[in-house]
Amino acid sequence: MSRVYNFSAGPAVLPEEVLKEAADEMLDYRGTGMSVMEMSHRSKAYDTIIKEAEADLRELMNIPDNYKVLFLQGGASQQFAMIPMNLMKNGVADYIVTGQWAKKAYQEACLFGKANKIASSEDQTFSYIPDCSDLPISEDADYVYICENNTIYGTKFKALPNTKGKTLVADVSSCFLSEPVDVTKYGVIYGGVQKNIGPAGVVIVIIREDLITDDVLPGTPTMLKYKTHADNDSLYNTPPAYGIYICGKVFKWIKKMGGLEKMKEHNEKKAKILYDFLDESKLFKGTVRKEDRSLMNVPFVTGSEELDARFVKEAKEAGFENLKGHRTVGGMRASIYNAMPIEGVEKLVAFMKKFEEANV
Repeated sequence: MSRVYNFSAGPAVLPEEVLKEAADEMLDYRGTGMSVMEMSHRSKAYDTIIKEAEADLRELMNIPDNYKVLFLQGGASQQFAMIPMNLMKNGVADYIVTGQWAKKAYQEACLFGKANKIASSEDQTFSYIPDCSDLPISEDADYVYICENNTIYGTKFKALPNTKGKTLVADVSSCFLSEPVDVTKYGVIYGGVQKNIGPAGVVIVIIREDLITDDVLPGTPTMLKYKTHADNDSLYNTPPAYGIYICGKVFKWIKKMGGLEKMKEHNEKKAKILYDFLDESKLFKGTVRKEDRSLMNVPFVTGSEELDARFVKEAKEAGFENLKGHRTVGGMRASIYNAMPIEGVEKLVAFMKKFEEANV
């Protein structure tokens, strides 16, 4: 069977050459006579894998020495609790709610202290990013929280909020490694890897060292303290070893592709093909305010639920998988992460044109 074009929002498309390499090494990783899947996380071979992965990520993102890189489990959703448990020293945090995941993070933070919703785009079904240049930041806020790219709604912060000196915490799950970032602007930048970097089961947390302390909320479990993992180089317990191995391969692939500058060019080119078509189409419409559009997730609709369903069905038959929109918004969504080749988007647009001709 030939491979489909996979537009899933996550777990999502991975670079084909990474999958082939992993397949080649499945039974015997570099002469060890075993798979990485079977290998002790305390072994010399695995120690090299996790250290190289961290070194490559540091190089790609230009991560300063005073930030720790942690490979953790529990997905981004576990971070919704870990962040307030570890950072809410004053018991106050400000949240900018621009989608489902920021909303869930805000609701979780309410369990641990006073979470303030200081801006939201819920009034227009999260179809835009609010102006964050002069927000009512709480004087005693321990941090300001954002979800930088909203997978479900297809919006992206093009400028970071003015936090008025407060620590910025960002969930970058669906835009991780899609473009260069200045890590120094964040206290914590984290994301689940299953959209742009690897298989489900790993979350990467990049955290400034001064935020890693023993001074956490009473009752915080040992496993949910950043210090536990930072002190043990992400090996306090058995890590998601195979997932980290694949992430390491993807980091090398991105380096080979020319790094994050090149990745951004590649992603802009892909997104432009799809957005340009949506802007001209008589049938399909994008749902996001133009200036807030994501390069990674592109939601669109026909205006008819019946036509949307027919499009998804016919697209699947033509080899375009996972184009159905999130259950909370309907319509369609094409997730075009780093590993989606340009021809995948070109062929999708060609198919959309044909569908439009047949249905307008």
